Amino acid sequence: MKRKLQVFISSTYLDLMEERQAAVSAILKAGHIPAGMELFTAGDRSQLDTINSWIDESDVYMLILGGRYGAVEPLSNISYTELEFDYAASQNKPMFAVVIKEDALEKKIRAHGTSHSEKENPKELKLFREKVLTRISSFFEDVKDIKLCVHESLAGYSANRELSGWVSGNEIVDSKPLIEEINKLSGENTELKAKINQLEHRLSAAPAPSKADSEKFVELESILEKTLVTLPKALAGQDEDVEITLLRAFDVAQEDLVVGVTNSMGMSDYQQFIFFNISPKLQIHGLVDNEKVSGVQYRRAYVTPLGLSFLAYLKKSKMEAVCDS
Repeated sequence: MKRKLQVFISSTYLDLMEERQAAVSAILKAGHIPAGMELFTAGDRSQLDTINSWIDESDVYMLILGGRYGAVEPLSNISYTELEFDYAASQNKPMFAVVIKEDALEKKIRAHGTSHSEKENPKELKLFREKVLTRISSFFEDVKDIKLCVHESLAGYSANRELSGWVSGNEIVDSKPLIEEINKLSGENTELKAKINQLEHRLSAAPAPSKADSEKFVELESILEKTLVTLPKALAGQDEDVEITLLRAFDVAQEDLVVGVTNSMGMSDYQQFIFFNISPKLQIHGLVDNEKVSGVQYRRAYVTPLGLSFLAYLKKSKMEAVCDS
């Protein structure tokens, strides 16, 4: 996914039109988005707020500093260009600057006149220039230097994954199905936790098997271990049907059977398999029963008290086996 960084270009305007155009061209050629305030004229505080919002929305701040300090904001007596620079710095905005060389400035003044030099605030311009040079900056003599600086700087910033940038709409993955799936899984997870809690509660409440019950359960465990159940390939996730023991099937389906599995409309293939295939075989041994649900047309298969005691016996046997190993 290719990101386009928005680059805010800050500078004085009339004396740096050619340089700004070179920066815009280089930014576009690098596949990014230039932003600036060419259509606004400095003059009121509301414009400064607008500029700041543009800086906030941009990924990178670029300053082109020539021989002019620029229009001064009346309340602070600081130029709009320096205020933009200070604001970007205060927001920790990724930034770089290109500063005109002294000899290049003198050549520019000779070619275009004194309108390219600062007459009213030379001291302020000098201090501003010194401030800029303490940060990431480079000097330029002509537009080729500006284009090279843009290319090198944006190549580095493009690798910064913390910069959000802009992404084409057709490259954005539709997250709605993913969110729906996450919500569905979250609901299923909550339901499963409730079933587990209910199962653990009922197993803990089941009476401890007597010696006679234990002997009966040993025999019952052997019978279920020898009884095979065919698990459809769709449920097994295999290319063919799989045979498992009835004991294993009871162990896997115990959470659903403790809560109760109904033959209501909309039951899943897994629930159908438990209700119509597993439950009848367990019912023969008194581990599961089947009852009509009051007020509705469907029936419910559920674990009997004997089944709960047998599950408690199996759980205890597993724990003892772990402790002995």
